[in-house]
Amino acid sequence: MGIRIGGQIEKVNGKELNYSEFVERYMEKNQPVVLTGLMDDWKACKDWVFDNGKPNLHFFSTHFGNSTVQVADCGTREFTDQKRVEMSVSEFVDHWLENSVQEHCSASTDHSNGHPVLYLKDWHFVKEYPEYLAYTTPLFFCDDWLNLYLDNYHMHKDPDTFQENNEISCSDYRFVYMGAKGSWTPLHADVFRSYSWSANVCGKKQWLFLSPSQHNLVFDRNMKSSVYNIFDDVSEKVFPGFTEAIWLDCTQEQNEIIFVPSGWYHQVHNLEDTISINHNWFNGYNLSWVWNLLLRDYNEAKEYIEDIRDICDDFEGLCQRNLAANTGMNFYDFFIFITYFCLANLVQLCHLLRDCKNPTWSSSTVARHLALNLRSLRNIAVKINSIGGVAGSHGFLDIRETLDDPIFLNLCVGLERTFGMIHKKQSFCFDTKKDLVDDLTSLDIIRTYGSQICTAKDLVRFIDNAIAIVSGINSEIVLPSELDGA
Repeated sequence: MGIRIGGQIEKVNGKELNYSEFVERYMEKNQPVVLTGLMDDWKACKDWVFDNGKPNLHFFSTHFGNSTVQVADCGTREFTDQKRVEMSVSEFVDHWLENSVQEHCSASTDHSNGHPVLYLKDWHFVKEYPEYLAYTTPLFFCDDWLNLYLDNYHMHKDPDTFQENNEISCSDYRFVYMGAKGSWTPLHADVFRSYSWSANVCGKKQWLFLSPSQHNLVFDRNMKSSVYNIFDDVSEKVFPGFTEAIWLDCTQEQNEIIFVPSGWYHQVHNLEDTISINHNWFNGYNLSWVWNLLLRDYNEAKEYIEDIRDICDDFEGLCQRNLAANTGMNFYDFFIFITYFCLANLVQLCHLLRDCKNPTWSSSTVARHLALNLRSLRNIAVKINSIGGVAGSHGFLDIRETLDDPIFLNLCVGLERTFGMIHKKQSFCFDTKKDLVDDLTSLDIIRTYGSQICTAKDLVRFIDNAIAIVSGINSEIVLPSELDGA
């Protein structure tokens, strides 16, 4: 059964695109694009690749060989994904090189040669080797709340969910992928329904994309399970809409970066020996996708164990723990996340309020960006409140303690740095941390409305009061109209 190709993914020279244009054309519209010209100065493109474009696998064995990584067996399905095994980078490289020699000697097109084709995935390279600056995140992808948060906090706040050695809790979503020709990834939509970007350091990939408006076509009648491999003989009885799906095709070359928007299902095949760098991320533009996924997965988790509700001492707590295990975060985690970013964006607003007095640069683009962020955060808080809020004490946050917390200060500094890069904001030689402390102090005007956020309703009220106060101080920052109707 063949698939229907309806078009190609656009390719654009990233050097000829500014941030506002990227947002308007791709991020806001949730459209994929391939960007060229953004990897010229990456260390990874020099150290990890031979002049002939082949991966320098010995470099990985020599410098990173002792790292333990997750490797997918591309020929073995396990539930909805490929079977994962754990091995060292050196063992993975040895397997790759051994199979390459056998393939060359046999001149076979069967790349497994009786051995599984392995694909190293989800290697937290940046966390493991922070001093080795393999690459610089392109400007278009810098507004990354997910990884900024995980650089400072654990994802899970519930002590029953958090474990010190839990990879999801204490790591990030910045990955290195390595796979021989023939390795592949089954059909999926990205974790949290985040954005992602994937940069080919070497090799070539084929991507098949399905827009969110057609995602139902790759699910069964009950919308419970999706197609695993679109090139299989897919059962029309099980997946009745599959033949109607219209796919976008893309061949990603070396030194090209692909932007994968939220909710786009995709399947990826390595057409050559390939190394790629991948980030998952979200921000104010796609935060609603994250909440919608959490709500859907929560309802499924609750339905699955509904029959034990009457004998369960903490049914809601069990639902939330299952949600965290299956999806990567739960309502408590997400509520704390959006509360921190609400506060951090308000800190930036106070910073902007002070800098507006300096006539050397315009604040309009920054103000619009902050308005969008706060509107998005407020909308999510309204939605959480509409389903009854977040039960339990894990959503509790004390504003006074947070403003005095050096970890939160680091989060603010990171967000400040992001705004500086995106909007070309000049620092005027001031000490960023000191100035942010001054801005935190200025939030005393906001603290008068209470120092505790326990519910989504509290968060909505806090945002509204803060915006009203700040707008009253400087009429040039017009944000209330941006929030109308949220």
